Amino acid sequence: MEKVIIIRYSEMHLKGKNRGWFERLFAVNLEKSLKGIKHEIHRQSGRYLVENFNENDTDIITSNLSKIFGIHSFSIGFKVNSDMNEIFKAAQAVGKSFGTFKVDTHRADKTFPLTSMQINSEIGGRMLDGNRELSVDVHNPSFVINIDVRENGTSLVFNEFLKGAGGMPVGSSGKGLLLISGGIDSPVAGHMIAKRGMSLECIHFHSYPYTNLQAKEKVIELTKKLSQYCCGTKLNIVSVTHIQEEIHKKCNGEYMVTMLRRFMMRIAEIIAKKCGAQCIITGESLAQVASQTIEGMTSSNSVIESLPVLRPLCGFDKDEIIERSRAIGTYETSIEPYEDCCTVFLPKHPVTRPKLVDVLNEESKLDVNSLIEEALSTVEILNL
Repeated sequence: MEKVIIIRYSEMHLKGKNRGWFERLFAVNLEKSLKGIKHEIHRQSGRYLVENFNENDTDIITSNLSKIFGIHSFSIGFKVNSDMNEIFKAAQAVGKSFGTFKVDTHRADKTFPLTSMQINSEIGGRMLDGNRELSVDVHNPSFVINIDVRENGTSLVFNEFLKGAGGMPVGSSGKGLLLISGGIDSPVAGHMIAKRGMSLECIHFHSYPYTNLQAKEKVIELTKKLSQYCCGTKLNIVSVTHIQEEIHKKCNGEYMVTMLRRFMMRIAEIIAKKCGAQCIITGESLAQVASQTIEGMTSSNSVIESLPVLRPLCGFDKDEIIERSRAIGTYETSIEPYEDCCTVFLPKHPVTRPKLVDVLNEESKLDVNSLIEEALSTVEILNL
């Protein structure tokens, strides 16, 4: 018996003639997730098998696989020859010696001499022989012995279907640039878009020395956590300290957040085009804070020249976002008490429904192009 991990993919089975391209990309992502771990991956008629691995690495392999988009489910089991004696030995290994059970067989190999029902009956009967602690319950068993008789003369025997991340393979839907802060929302937004197959590069704006280096480290940690779902990413770190100082010095402070967001979007579009990203992604949720009104979003969008801006959290409330943040493992890092740049020079009463004509009037007091050039000169890129 050989211990294996059986991977079943998600929406890719709906694809037509280009399905092979999705499957190859999926296989590449699987390999990236297990880089540095001894293993082999083999494709087997709509499934992928992780084989020849150290059993002590099982937990880390399954943990890594649980973050790979495109996986519908996976199982830990055994690969054996399609022989009833070998199948029974594997069934004993994945089963228990007490409780209720049932046997569920999928027979892809129609040349195998027994039908699925006959396999269920024989393996179930052998399990019961001489074991009074076991009984059959086909409706609500305490465990299930699953048998998958494949076309290549081997069978897979396992007991559990572990839920995968779902979605599409990262890289199958282009590339986006995520504005990532140190908060709860933006990592969740990035995760949601990556689940639809988009690879991510990230950009973070800081206001050192008004924000400390711990705030920067917090964002790096968040990006590392997000990168586990994206098969790696890059983080662009940009200083906007000088921009905030100029706004504070020359403009109506009530427009600070609105104007800063416009600078961020301009800079993000420039970085996006340089790195080949096809859109900008933000963690904004409609009406969550003063800057996230429809008027505020309209003001931010008006500076974008050609790229779409995706806001996957726009219809979510805070509780829903927190729930997703906990599920993907970013919440505890996000709530660490280090401020981001948006809290610097924050006015008591920011404009919540800015009129574009008023924003443009305030912005006319600044040398926008030179401020952007100075910000771009500070870019630091980390591979995570």
